[in-house]
Amino acid sequence: MAGSNGEGRTSGDGKAPSPAVDRALTVLETLVAAEEPMTLTMLAQVTDIPLATCAAITRTLELRGYAARRVIGRSHFWRPTLRLNGLAAQLVKKVDLMRTARPFLKRLVDSIGAHAHLGVLEGGEVIYVAKVAAPGMLQYDTYPGKASPFNLTALGRAIAAQLPVDAVDALVKNAAVGRGPKAHPIQVAELHAELAAVRERGYATEDEEEDPGIACVAAPFFDVDGAVAGSIGVTGYAEQLRSTGFEEIGAQVVAEAKALGRELQAGTVQLPYGM
Repeated sequence: MAGSNGEGRTSGDGKAPSPAVDRALTVLETLVAAEEPMTLTMLAQVTDIPLATCAAITRTLELRGYAARRVIGRSHFWRPTLRLNGLAAQLVKKVDLMRTARPFLKRLVDSIGAHAHLGVLEGGEVIYVAKVAAPGMLQYDTYPGKASPFNLTALGRAIAAQLPVDAVDALVKNAAVGRGPKAHPIQVAELHAELAAVRERGYATEDEEEDPGIACVAAPFFDVDGAVAGSIGVTGYAEQLRSTGFEEIGAQVVAEAKALGRELQAGTVQLPYGM
């Protein structure tokens, strides 16, 4: 997360964000993403935030119940607490999209034999909102609440393909290079061309770019006003999906996405904030 501070950026209304809030969120996100507790020195190095500022932020998080420390000798090791889960749970209660989408995702799992997900776009990231796992299949790190760069998932590409060019340009700053064997440097013109192709065929694919051996196919769904509301798709072994055929899988995913869209357009589903 080094260099992720929002200084120098502006929000959608053209106003400058708060550097203090940006730094606090960067520290919190870094603690959540870390596999092990972190010292203040480690936090400062990873986030590129001054050590004294990291100390003030972690103490505040501790006072509010969002972080805890373990003292070993003269070192303090910081970790996040499950209070964050409580916040997420309150939000989830207000969103019934997950419940509504489950039958559509379940049909994809039963038909294709791969994990099925629903995602929404928040800033330049796709947030996994719902998941139906395929029985007997390796469980990927695609849990509800996970955030991924939009360009590294079929879910994100399916949504971005429906946005205006200037909106996509604003997302590019959050694009990332994957770890898979087919990952490649980000070229804006190439990204626009790929999204145009996605828009034309109706579904997006990602084949061993984010991670080796994994591929995904996704299609967008739309709200009552015709605006893109999110996407649904499947994630599985790359060889499995290629063997079935991206085109065949894409047709099934598109059909379920359209069916979910019709459910939304009936006006019975409350969408997550920010959509």
